[in-house]
Amino acid sequence: MSTGIASYRPPVMGNKHAVSSGHYLATAAGWRMLEQGGNAIDAGVAAGIALNVVLPGSTSFGGVAPILIYNASRKQVASISGLGRWPRAASLEHFVEKRKARIPPGVERVVVPAAADAWITALIEHGTMTFEQVVAPALEYARDGVAVTPQIHDALRSFELNKGAFPTRDAVFLVDGRAPAVGETVRQPALASTFQRLILVERGHGSKGREAALSAIRDHFYKGSIAEEIVSFVREGGGFLSMQDLAEFSVGHEPPAIGHFHEFEVYTNGPWCQGPAFAETVQIIADDDLRSLGHNSAGYVHLIVEALKNAFADRDAYFGDPDLVDVPIRGLLDPAYARERRKQIDVQAATSAMPRRGEPWRFEGRSQPEGYSYEPPPPRDGDAEPDTSYACAIDRWGNMFSATPSDGATAIVPSLGFTPSTRGTQTWLDPRHPSALAPWKRPRLTPNALLAFKDGKPWMPFGTPGGDAQIQATVQYFLNVAVFGMTPQQAAEAPRFLQWSFPDSFWPHVYTPGRLELEGRFDPGVGKELARRGHKVEWLRPIGGRANSVCAIAFDYRNATLSAAADLRSEAYAMAR
Repeated sequence: MSTGIASYRPPVMGNKHAVSSGHYLATAAGWRMLEQGGNAIDAGVAAGIALNVVLPGSTSFGGVAPILIYNASRKQVASISGLGRWPRAASLEHFVEKRKARIPPGVERVVVPAAADAWITALIEHGTMTFEQVVAPALEYARDGVAVTPQIHDALRSFELNKGAFPTRDAVFLVDGRAPAVGETVRQPALASTFQRLILVERGHGSKGREAALSAIRDHFYKGSIAEEIVSFVREGGGFLSMQDLAEFSVGHEPPAIGHFHEFEVYTNGPWCQGPAFAETVQIIADDDLRSLGHNSAGYVHLIVEALKNAFADRDAYFGDPDLVDVPIRGLLDPAYARERRKQIDVQAATSAMPRRGEPWRFEGRSQPEGYSYEPPPPRDGDAEPDTSYACAIDRWGNMFSATPSDGATAIVPSLGFTPSTRGTQTWLDPRHPSALAPWKRPRLTPNALLAFKDGKPWMPFGTPGGDAQIQATVQYFLNVAVFGMTPQQAAEAPRFLQWSFPDSFWPHVYTPGRLELEGRFDPGVGKELARRGHKVEWLRPIGGRANSVCAIAFDYRNATLSAAADLRSEAYAMAR
């Protein structure tokens, strides 16, 4: 159907393979793998590691990397958590008593680095290429340098404004105390050296076969000299990480969460991240005639916002590391539960705060566990700065890859050139919270990967950075395509809205009930009507906001063609052939 939505970038289409990511150099890295005969997993990992280099304010090779993969030969969707655990020596009491109920910046919030294991695991289990092949573009970018673009400069400028907070970061990215200007070159020789060290390990084990050589790389990172350098740096700075933590860690392989919406199924990672909130949201609105409401009308925006509020209330109340928390995920994703949550939405009046959590337990045939008592905190002013990126790929064999790497540069290990994951910032110090800090527990992660199926067939990987805006932006993107018939590029560019009626996932968990942001391209009358319904409307610039880099690739089964999209709000780009 026609939507009248403009697309400022042309559609990127092909019939062989495609890749899209949060930076054009990362897209070029993935494209090189596809053109060399690699599959979507090889391409996605190459793009992801390249993002670790070219977007240092957003991702790290030592950070996190949630991944979803559709393996065409096995006809299965695999979820790789790519999320580290709190060190066994960490404790809630330390932060409450010694840090005055704060999680301060720095290495005290470091959890086990997971991205390296996630990338290597994806290659071992689903890829075809060597580490040396897929890391080649990232190695070149780190060794030879990349031109500073406006997006990179913004990140480096933030490093300059916080000069002195992380001296090892300053040493890598600042020149005489200033951020390199647009057009200058930034190099990361220590990171290039780390890649080269891992390549030498792989070569040394090459006679044992590709998978054994990749496993040797993993062991070197988590049990060898690289692990020793990470632990030494973290411990010297007052952090808790140990060699045992690294040696015992491996990324999780929990089954994906699945949401149903008409002829679509959407796969996402499990409740150790916020991904299932996407599935719950689309199920809450599945019975509504969204098309008749009109795209981005006041009624449409109001309904989606209120559905998101209900899903986020459940996220806040129930999501956590399922290894240590009893998460009622089956009840939360039961369509009957979604219908119950839908009945609690007033289509004419906004809830003034985050709604009460639902009661999913009975949809699993059981009662709420004894002792469950969590209640949300009071409102708290402030702001949070998310840092993440995204990459996806589809190959000629039908494999699909979707990943959301994250954790930007803070305290960089000087000899290695990357920051060990500081994702401990997405932890709570309220012992009643399902994501309260505990030894060997995973924080509740905002980054999450997404894959959609249509009529039972694999259809579209998609995702975005943006912290707590990720689910909101991807829900809007998905509905733009699935309901309103937009092309992926139109859907990625369409005006966006974001609500903030929930405790932010980042410490200190800012909570601003009723706040609703609209991009400046919305009709002013829509904003007035939303304000009349009780939303606290704030206007953004015409193209902006936190979830600023939606990327996607959709497969058209009727014509056997691919259509790739990249958000114009960032330096994201797509390629297809």
